[in-house]
Amino acid sequence: MQLFGTSGIRRVADKDLIQLVLKVGLAVGKVYGSVVVGSDTRTSSEAMKHALISGLLAAGSKGYDAGVIPTPTLAFAAREFDAGAMITASHNPPEYNGIKLLNPDGSAFGSDQQNQIEGMILNDSLSAAVWDKIKSSSLYSGAVESHIERILQDFPGGLKLKVVLDCGCGAASVVTPYLLRKLGCEVVALNCYPSGFFPHPIEPTESNLGDLMRATREFGADLGIAHDGDGDRMMAVDDKGRFIPGDKLLALFAQETETKEVVTTIDASMAIDEMGFNVTRTRVGDNYVSEELKKGGDFGGEPSGSWIFPHISLCPDGVYAAAQLVAIASQQKLSVLVDSLPRYPLLRGNVSSEGVVISKLERQLMAMEPLSVSTIDGIKLSFEDGWLLIRASGTEPKIRVTAEAKSEARVRQLYDKGIGTIRECMKGNKEK
Repeated sequence: MQLFGTSGIRRVADKDLIQLVLKVGLAVGKVYGSVVVGSDTRTSSEAMKHALISGLLAAGSKGYDAGVIPTPTLAFAAREFDAGAMITASHNPPEYNGIKLLNPDGSAFGSDQQNQIEGMILNDSLSAAVWDKIKSSSLYSGAVESHIERILQDFPGGLKLKVVLDCGCGAASVVTPYLLRKLGCEVVALNCYPSGFFPHPIEPTESNLGDLMRATREFGADLGIAHDGDGDRMMAVDDKGRFIPGDKLLALFAQETETKEVVTTIDASMAIDEMGFNVTRTRVGDNYVSEELKKGGDFGGEPSGSWIFPHISLCPDGVYAAAQLVAIASQQKLSVLVDSLPRYPLLRGNVSSEGVVISKLERQLMAMEPLSVSTIDGIKLSFEDGWLLIRASGTEPKIRVTAEAKSEARVRQLYDKGIGTIRECMKGNKEK
């Protein structure tokens, strides 16, 4: 049984998850002597946070409660501790919850660290400390203020822009509105209060941000900004009220911050490769981007909205990204910048993974006769005029399909071929 996915542990919040989080606390507490703990705004987060801290204390570790804060804010605070633990299910629906474990540099626990914790739990090798070694918990205040103060060091004040901000009632509600006002912005707040009852699906995709796009147009704002549940993601709307795709934001950040070395994921647009950057690609997942950035790189990100600025932290920081985007918009209209960036037709979607025979899927995809194949994450087929990526989701029982090409007709052909091949490879279909 594997406990950790690509973004920590994440599942529907119930009795089993509460018990698992207690065990995670016992395991982490045996290895790390001081752990700072934060949580998002989900209704189950408070109960889970106390279960985790109870495990830490029982194991003999010292637990510090930082309250409701975004994941990047916790990651920045973790530099003062042996580890950080964030109670969140990020962009999943409100009935989900989970836990992300972080190192002092903001990076997620690597596979060796996860395997160590997982092994202790699955082997039932957990035990409490003797009575005189059990610690007490403490409140850790000032995490929000410290994060804001550090971000302000990189940006001038007086950025007199009008910004529509949708925090989705997530953890960024306690940071981003105040940061933007300190930068001099007029903030039109949508859903910028903490609540476990999200006003719309919390993943910041175009289909979920209709209110933000309308408000940006109606208020005549310079831009709109949206976060996910724990504030590690940031997506945006330009001054015309148009959603900015993640691939465009990736290129925009890299270009406007004068980046030389970019780390991104295998599903990012090929446009980034044509802009003169030294590009390194990883498996899909911000933890893989973060791991690669440890080896070097100026900036990293993935099209889902995770942006990593390694001089601050190796954790995706949607709050810092919001400040960076406002600074960029203060120099030139985002619509002009976005329209100047290269773009190819790109389609993303998914289908249920239930019943899919992976070996058959790979065999049939190879019949498309690609020029090259990458298997660092799923299977990516590259052609002279585009590419097709099919990979299993690390957080949901789905297969992700991404296609990009130099024409609308070709990208639709590649995408439909990918979807059709998956359906052909479901159990019950006859071998062809």
